[in-house]
Amino acid sequence: MATMRARFTVPACLAGNCEQSGYLRWLEAKARAHAKRDRARYGASSCTVASYKTAIHDAVCNGGDRDYYTGLPLDWSLISKWNNEEAKRDRVEYKHTFGNLPTVDHTVDENGKLRFVICSWRVNDAKSDLSVPEFLELCSQVLEHHRLKQSEATAAPSA
Repeated sequence: MATMRARFTVPACLAGNCEQSGYLRWLEAKARAHAKRDRARYGASSCTVASYKTAIHDAVCNGGDRDYYTGLPLDWSLISKWNNEEAKRDRVEYKHTFGNLPTVDHTVDENGKLRFVICSWRVNDAKSDLSVPEFLELCSQVLEHHRLKQSEATAAPSA
């Protein structure tokens, strides 16, 4: 465990926002979940917890204090704080308090190789299984439609 602590210390960009023990717990959970899912999806034995842990830690070290897609700050104090009983009781309101919870998203680099980025739970939930270009296109369509509706509303004659 001492080796893992030394190898996966809380990155400098998270200093003061995340405890070492919480970070290790989060990193382990994310690596396990993604490796298990990818082995089931792709049947690849290269999807190991150890390799995913390294890749996810590298993603955190390379700007994990901010959402990869929006650039907004992430709230690392939220990791390991989810409470199932409160979630059942307060439902959507409770989930909304975790919108800036850091999570891991799969992306593909310019060479088609899997890579991880850190983003908010809210953005990851909205992106779902879309590729980055598909997600950006969807965001553009939403914004364009919103602008069009606003233009039509302001151009409509008042009664």
